Amino acid sequence: MSEDAMQSHTEMTRRVLWKLDCHILPPLALLWLANFIDRSNVGNARIAGLEKDTHLKGNQFNTVLAVFYVTYLLVELPSNIILKKMKPNRWIPFLVGIWGVITTLSSLVESFGGLVAVRIFLGLFEGGLLPGIILYLSTMYKRHELQLRVGIFYASASLSGAFGGLLATAIIKMNGVGNLAGWRWIFILEGIATVILAFIAAYFLPESLENASFFTEEERSFAVNRFRLDDRLTGQFSPQAQSSSPTRSLEKGEDDVHLEKADESVPVEQKEEFEWREVFRGIWEIQVWLTGMAYFGLIVSLYSYSLFLPTIVSGLGYTGSAAQLHTVPPYVPAAVLTVVVAFLSDRLKWRGPFILICLPLAIIGYILAIAAENNKTRYIAVFFMAAGVYPSAPSILSILPNNSSGHYKRATTTALQLAVANAGGFVATFAYTPDQAPKYIRGHTISLAFVCLAWVLVALNVLYCLWENKARKEGRRHDNIMKYHALVEQGKTKAPIGDRHPEFLFTL
Repeated sequence: MSEDAMQSHTEMTRRVLWKLDCHILPPLALLWLANFIDRSNVGNARIAGLEKDTHLKGNQFNTVLAVFYVTYLLVELPSNIILKKMKPNRWIPFLVGIWGVITTLSSLVESFGGLVAVRIFLGLFEGGLLPGIILYLSTMYKRHELQLRVGIFYASASLSGAFGGLLATAIIKMNGVGNLAGWRWIFILEGIATVILAFIAAYFLPESLENASFFTEEERSFAVNRFRLDDRLTGQFSPQAQSSSPTRSLEKGEDDVHLEKADESVPVEQKEEFEWREVFRGIWEIQVWLTGMAYFGLIVSLYSYSLFLPTIVSGLGYTGSAAQLHTVPPYVPAAVLTVVVAFLSDRLKWRGPFILICLPLAIIGYILAIAAENNKTRYIAVFFMAAGVYPSAPSILSILPNNSSGHYKRATTTALQLAVANAGGFVATFAYTPDQAPKYIRGHTISLAFVCLAWVLVALNVLYCLWENKARKEGRRHDNIMKYHALVEQGKTKAPIGDRHPEFLFTL
């Protein structure tokens, strides 16, 4: 292809990505920001008087946090299956809008039982958000464009801690307005804001590349074409296409293939029929369990950090507004590092290796917190914790969308990974209990152990991907095509060959 054509192709790619980023990432970032604020604002409400006004005793506050995950875990896989039927640009905002209403109603609770009921319903509608967002992004961006986008919206989770603290600081000044306590206003105002964000997202998010109204006809055709060609590179072959052209040249690079013309008779998201076989393929995928358990370890740290940072900071001697404000700074470097790592991860096409680099920062943070003899050192430690854990999350979330092909297998793997991981919420909610104040040695030790476990499991997943890629490059997986054809001929599947294709290489 001529140099002018190459430049034109590059310019069009930039234009398409810019439009996708501008129309998709801001709404998703706002939804994820709302998610973390609505999930963790109970921590801010706690130090603003919720615990006293609802007459909580002992570990009842920890129980309130834990019940959230009962329904949260149950809905992730069903939600991802429903998402394709209901359309992601409608289903995701619907979930957000309902939990915004529930957050607002949290202001009415008067007792332990009321808090438990509200948290159960909150988990029921929040559970489908993250797996839905990951699946949705994987239908809009190519494999190695994904993590930067996940990182950008996930950085809003880091900022949510900062905004949550700032908002709580401002809102509790409304204490007494309308004869309501300040912590009740936290739930009312943040819940209403979440509902508004849901309507905004529903208006701006496109259903698919083919229906994105912000593209010109030329841009839409180009965007659809480049995504189809990326499917070809990632094993998204239909049975019909596979029978006529089972392989492509390994010598052809990704950039070269993307300059070709895709088959325009094939939709961007192939009209794959639901098959239980594809669901079970996802369930038995070893990477789900390695990365799911690794993410479990990260969740223990991530959730306990966001839920209990206000409590930990107040234990350092700060009170009231000063305690709320001191929860803000640790999130800022974590947010910046999250985006930087995501950018480098897509550029180098690494996922696991960056987790192995970042997690030692969190390990250092927990060791510092455990060994600290003064509050200044303990406060420095929380910076290291956030800087290690927050950038690792988008990396681990990007592994399975990159390494699973076929819509229903990808829907299963991404949802199941999160279902396994979010069980860590049960550990996180009981890691930091009131009897540990102010040093919280046991809580820090629990989080440290799980972060170390996550590092080991991610290392094992990287080694597995290296081993499997080596086998595929050496031609030891070519019988996968024959096995796939046998299933098609026996009428056992109509799904694409997906990641079973011998030329599909896993992202580390």
